This record gives sequence, C-alpha cells and structure tokens, in this order.
Amino acid sequence: MDTTQPQPRSLVLRPADPGYGDELAGFQTGFTQRPAVVFGAASADDVLAAVRYAAGAGLPVGVQATGHGLPGGSEGGVLITTRRMDGVRVDPERRTVRVQAGVPWARVVAAAQPYGLAPLNGSSPGVGAVSYTLGGGLGILAREFGYAADHVRSLDVVTADGRLRRVTPESEPELYWALLGGGHAFGVVTELEIGLVPVRTLYGGSLAFDGREVDPTDLLRAYEEWTRTVPDGLTSSFAAVPYPDLPVLPPHLRGRYVLSVRIAYTGADGEQVVAPLRESGPVLADSLREMPYAESHTIHSDPPDPHAYHGDSAVLSEPAVSRVGEVLSLVGPEAPGMCVVQVNHLGGALAKSAPNSVPYREGRFLVRLLAVGDRTTARARLDPAFALLAPVTLGRALNFAFGAGDRTEGLYDTETRKRLAVLKSRYDPANLFRRNYGPTGAC
Repeated sequence: MDTTQPQPRSLVLRPADPGYGDELAGFQTGFTQRPAVVFGAASADDVLAAVRYAAGAGLPVGVQATGHGLPGGSEGGVLITTRRMDGVRVDPERRTVRVQAGVPWARVVAAAQPYGLAPLNGSSPGVGAVSYTLGGGLGILAREFGYAADHVRSLDVVTADGRLRRVTPESEPELYWALLGGGHAFGVVTELEIGLVPVRTLYGGSLAFDGREVDPTDLLRAYEEWTRTVPDGLTSSFAAVPYPDLPVLPPHLRGRYVLSVRIAYTGADGEQVVAPLRESGPVLADSLREMPYAESHTIHSDPPDPHAYHGDSAVLSEPAVSRVGEVLSLVGPEAPGMCVVQVNHLGGALAKSAPNSVPYREGRFLVRLLAVGDRTTARARLDPAFALLAPVTLGRALNFAFGAGDRTEGLYDTETRKRLAVLKSRYDPANLFRRNYGPTGAC
C-alpha cells in the first residue's frame, strides 16, 4: 500500500488546513498537540485506513474522543479523533449496550434510562465511555458493581497489523485482558459491548462543610471511620475544593474552602446510613436525595467547560489519614493556585478479581489531586503532595493521570507490567500506539 498519502474516507487534515485547530479541540486546554496528520474517523473502516497509513509511514498513533484524559502535548505523528463515531445501541433483554468510540457517557445514560438500566459511568457525563472503560472505569456505583472494565463483553479493535478484530474473553483472552486496563496501548477500540445494571434510581448527593469552620483533617478522619461501617454497596468520596472569589460562582461557594462527602447508594436505608456524617459539623449544603439515575452526575457536579489542568493519583494500601491531612494542609486555600483533592473509598466489588489488567484491587483508598493551571506550577504543587503519600502508595490510576505523559512508573504493579510488556511485543512490536498512556508509556 502506498503510504505517502493517507487514503481513508474520513476527514483528513494537516497543520496548514482550515479546521485543523478545531478538530484538535477538546476538554483539556492546557496542552498543545500538533500531529502531522489528523484523521477525523467516522467508522471502523476510517480507523483501519488511518492505522495502516501510520504503520506504513512509521508514525506514532494517538487517539482522542473528548480530550479529557490527554497525557500531554505532542508534535508530529497521527492523531485519530473519534467524536463522529457516535452510535449507541441498547439491548434491554441482554442488559447490554454497544458503544462506539466517540460516545460520551451522557448519551449512554440517556439511552439506557427508558429500560430501567444504567451503565457504570463515572462522575462526568462528558467523558468518553470507551477510553474511560479501557482505563478501568471507577464509576458512581463502583463499590457495588466493580470497575466498568469488569462488565465488558466484547471489543472491536484495530490492531497494529491493520486488522479489525472482535475480541472476547473466549476468542482472544490475552488481548482482551490487556485491552481492559491497558488504555490505548494495544490498538484503537472502535466499539465495545458492555453490561448494564438494573438501576433506575439511587440515593445520592453530597454533604458540604465549610473548611474554615470544620478542621479538614478531623472531617477526613470522621469520614474514614464512617466508611468502616457502611455496606459494600455504598460508594463515596471525600473532596476538598478551595473556590476562588469569582462572580461566576454561586454566592454560597465564592471564596469558600468547601469540604464535601459525595454518596451514591442503591439501598433503601440511605438516610440511616448517612446520619452519622451529619454530626461531623455544621452543614453548609445538603443535596442528598432519592434521584433518577439520569441525575447522578449532579452528585459530583464536575465542571462542564473546557479548561487547563494537571493531575495525578495514588492508590493507598491503608487510610493514612494523618498523611492525607498533611496533603490537605499543603494544597489548601493558602497555597498558591487552586488544587482539588478527592479521596475515593475503594474495596467492595472493586476488590474482586476479573479477567483484565486493572491493577491494585487491594487498594483501600484512592487520592486524586487536580491542579488548575500550567504544568510547571501544577507539578510544584502536586509532587510534594504525592511525596507525602509515597510510603503508603501502591501505585497510580491510569484514568487519573492528567498531563503526566512522561511519568509511567506506578501505573501497573510489577507482574501486570511484565505481562503487558510481553503482549505489547506480540501485538504492537513497533510500539505504534504510544501517544496515549499505556504500559510502555507515552512519547
């Protein structure tokens, strides 16, 4: 095949072409990507053509759906954008949904709702469903149902040899294992089939406290003690957000340091289970209620508008409240620049084994830090914070490493990394797929 010029039916753009910049736009605005060729894929055939072109030309490949989890800036190579691949098909009898590569979770939630079903989506409705699942997928109901990756039935993927494969646990168990947890390192997933859960409503929302009236470490300690008493099916997180004093924010948030506990639970005794938390201090805001699953994104109310941010995570082997408390002090409202802290309670169904490469299932908590602004100032805040957590850190979570493309250590435990490396050499020996996070890193 002649590789001097790309030959797909999709939109093909080079840096000098009109629309090139618009095609690269995504949720993350902090990084500059300047691929040599952008393929705006609308079908699996378009992805096939793009991968074959890249392989023949010896160019690295990256993939972008919504642009939430980019590893960093890049120059040259091929970027495949998948936003035009927007098909969603629910099978209510089998409780499954087929999702194409560019679909955000909001559309999957909406498609499943009429059948009383729900996907295992995360907190942000605008995140791409496929990329999220390939990274594991820590969802709103994670402690009850496990990782999104645990529920995948099949994946359609274009591999480095220019083949479109349908991968199942039976047809290609090793590649199936590697894809689910390995990110985009083994190919471009064009569509996946994933199980839905029979959830129509849930008890959820958040309890918010003023961080200048309630000691953050004391509240964190109360939260950790509370998590020891909750049912396995209750999923929750603790968050600390220093809001700037800006007129665009609601009056009750402007200039406040807000501490909150977010909750999602399908049990009937939600009010009783949460009652001890209400005694932790004066409540600033309370949004806990019985809600349709379609409103579950309001539990976290992630920002909907594109912006620049950097972030990382640490899976902890123990609660380490005092260490996390030090982190809260280090990056709190007195620190230069805004940094958001979130502590996710793990365990429950997340601890169960599954035939995929999602690591660190023994983790007790996940600490996530998100710094707003440019990379240099963000790392100046993030690196000392994660150093405090290092003695109790098992590793990092692939889905929450934002803009850390040059740091791949800790994304997998030793045995998982070794097994992924063997499979990488089998399915992508030239490391074609190296522009996104994965077991061999991003360039």
